[in-house]
Amino acid sequence: ILNYDIMARFRRRTCIILLLFILFICSIMMALKTLRPDRAGFGDPFGLGLLPELQQRTVLLDSKENSLNRIQGDTVTRVSNLHSIAVNTMKASMPSVNKLEEELSSPNYNFHIFYYTWYGNPQFDGKYIHWNHPLLPHWDPKIANNYPKGRHNPPEDIGANFYPELGSYSSKDPTVIEAHMKQMRSASTGVIVLSWYPPGMADENGEPTDDLVPIVLDYAHKYNLKVTFHIEPYKDRDDRSMYHNVKYIIDKYGGHPAFYRHKTSTGRLLPMFYVYDSYVTIPEIWANLLTVSGSQSIRNTPYDALFIALLVEERHKHDIHRSGFDGMYTYFATNGFSYGSSHHNWASLKAFCDSNNLMFIPSVGPGYIDTSIRPWNNHNTRNRVNGKYYETAFSAALLVRPEIISITSFNEWHEGTQIEKAVPKRTGQVVYLDYKPHKPSIYLELTQKWSEKYRKEQEQWLM
Repeated sequence: ILNYDIMARFRRRTCIILLLFILFICSIMMALKTLRPDRAGFGDPFGLGLLPELQQRTVLLDSKENSLNRIQGDTVTRVSNLHSIAVNTMKASMPSVNKLEEELSSPNYNFHIFYYTWYGNPQFDGKYIHWNHPLLPHWDPKIANNYPKGRHNPPEDIGANFYPELGSYSSKDPTVIEAHMKQMRSASTGVIVLSWYPPGMADENGEPTDDLVPIVLDYAHKYNLKVTFHIEPYKDRDDRSMYHNVKYIIDKYGGHPAFYRHKTSTGRLLPMFYVYDSYVTIPEIWANLLTVSGSQSIRNTPYDALFIALLVEERHKHDIHRSGFDGMYTYFATNGFSYGSSHHNWASLKAFCDSNNLMFIPSVGPGYIDTSIRPWNNHNTRNRVNGKYYETAFSAALLVRPEIISITSFNEWHEGTQIEKAVPKRTGQVVYLDYKPHKPSIYLELTQKWSEKYRKEQEQWLM
């Protein structure tokens, strides 16, 4: 009887303890269920201290296709016809605006993304353009002799370390342009920074693309995106030619509803122009255009705008200020490649800009690899670390509370900075990199995630 009572009490006590434990677990689960995922912070910047330190500037800066050609050809008629084809295609396929708005993330007009329309293929261009990029030799002949020469041979062998989901596409293909706009909108970017050369001009491996601007504007408008211009360093670019460039762009495209205008702190709505390799031109020449007293001044005219210079070396910040620019951007996706692209310098650059009434626009990128066209440039490769490198860059950018963040890039495939969808591919000659273990849209999704985080943090900055 005694043993029976002891066992009974033990069973009751065990049941009570078990019941209390179950209740405790249930309460914990209920508490966790009420927490919203977006209340959790993204944590500290991933591995900022482990990323490469500032490296000495190399000739790579000068090899980003600065030398330009005037290119004559018979492609103008083909391209002009494409605009009407694109408009008709767009009208036929356009879903209702409300449906688009429901399906896609809202655009963030403080997220600007660099976009290139220099790709071509036989179907739309009669030949491959840029996908067949040549292998660029090292400037030291002794080193150059250790690396292959020649050109890539699309469609299996392209001038990129990753392979596009859309294949070796043409930038003139209306279905490609629309797919790009949809991807950029899904990433919650808002402003396309379109690589631009004056009519009849192009980079040394491409052909003129100014005739594509109307098509890009039309499709951007369909997806409620805006377009601004990334003026490339064509031959003999100076204050006079730039004045004519700006006048041409505003006169021809400024009336389009997708043409971007930035609202300044004084309430003015002004176009914005990014100026690549601005440091090549001396400050005195820029001051002729960009200061009120300049001989070629564009200030207080119908063509006034915000002009954003490329900062590479630290000394450039003083040149940019003297030149009359309105701000600076860093472009390069390689942390440590230049002073401007090194994340740990962004706080001091932002402070300099704040004290001199300039905009600071850091450029973030998902990684960098250009060994498909510069096989000797391994030391500037930055591994994507399955997206962590990209998130590190965003985290570093948000720390300085910029008014605008730029993204390098949507589709600069040659330098491996693209966030466009890429797919695994293996040929007899090449095994391409890919985004595994993630899906092709991972970098669009990460961009959308950080766009939302930026919005929420910006609301607190302004309080």
